[in-house]
Amino acid sequence: MAQATFVPGRRSRISEMVEHEHTLRSDLAAGRIDGDTERQRLAELERALDQCWDLLRQRRAKSEYGENPDEARVRPSSQVEDYRT
Repeated sequence: MAQATFVPGRRSRISEMVEHEHTLRSDLAAGRIDGDTERQRLAELERALDQCWDLLRQRRAKSEYGENPDEARVRPSSQVEDYRT
C-alpha cells in the first residue's frame, strides 16, 4: 500500500480508510480474502490511520497554542504506531 496522501484539514481521507477497514473485515467474513491477506492489509491501513490521526492532533494542538497548523508534519509510522484517539 502506498503512503497515505495527507491533505491538511481533510477528514474525508480518514473516513475513506475506516470504510476500507470495514470492507476488509467483510471480505474476510465472506471468504473473498484469506486471513493472511486481511491481516497484512489491515496492518498497512492501521499504520496510515495512525499517521493521519497524529497529523490531525498536531494541527489542532498547534492551532490551539497560537502556532501555525501548516507546520505540522507527517511523522514516521514507527513513531505514531498504535496511536489512540
